[in-house]
Amino acid sequence: MTTRARIVVCDDDPDVRDLLVDLLTKDGYAVEAAADGAALRRIVPRFRPDIVVCDLMMPGEDGLSLTRWLRGEGHAAVLLLTAMGSTTDRIVGLEMGADDYLAKPFEPAELRARLKAILRRTMSAQVAAGRPAARVKVGRCVVDTELKAMFDEQGERVELTAMEYDLLYTFITHARRPLNRDQLLELAHHKKWDPYDRSVDMRIARLRRKIEVDPAKPAVLKTVRGEGYMLVPDGE
Repeated sequence: MTTRARIVVCDDDPDVRDLLVDLLTKDGYAVEAAADGAALRRIVPRFRPDIVVCDLMMPGEDGLSLTRWLRGEGHAAVLLLTAMGSTTDRIVGLEMGADDYLAKPFEPAELRARLKAILRRTMSAQVAAGRPAARVKVGRCVVDTELKAMFDEQGERVELTAMEYDLLYTFITHARRPLNRDQLLELAHHKKWDPYDRSVDMRIARLRRKIEVDPAKPAVLKTVRGEGYMLVPDGE
């Protein structure tokens, strides 16, 4: 998983907030900060974070209420920060939809490890129960498989035609597997395409211009000689 995932830190303690923003920015994440629930509600629709690191106990709207809202409004993962040691509080947070929790004070290494684990789970192309994650990192973009949309590193929507999305979704659900033109037509349910008229190649070239850092040297949507094309979401 690349480190350009987007994170919002929501904590009413300015020292903790600044510490987390500095730490995560140095780790390569795109980070924004919110001092309370109202600020978080303004930031999320614009910034479209992949993870929200949210304090459980804050004046006004608390972390549990915000977790419930985040789960209802979008697909951002939630890491709750809590100074409480109560097992009940942690269970309630997880039941509200939080992906994980971390007790204060915490070690930066543990925070990093938990964030990476959440990203692997929530933004991976690995298919579970017949479907990929709601948000999948693909090259320099993020594909929202529920909205059927793609967003760039700044959170701006990247235009995709229906056929381009169908192709991309097929690659996502068959990541790291070479697919030839016939397989792509079958799996993308576009049998009317002629596998010999280069239409698949043209659409793949367009996708590369949108997701690759260097479309001339594709590291994400690769050509496998003699076999077809293969998606390597993180460009390994």
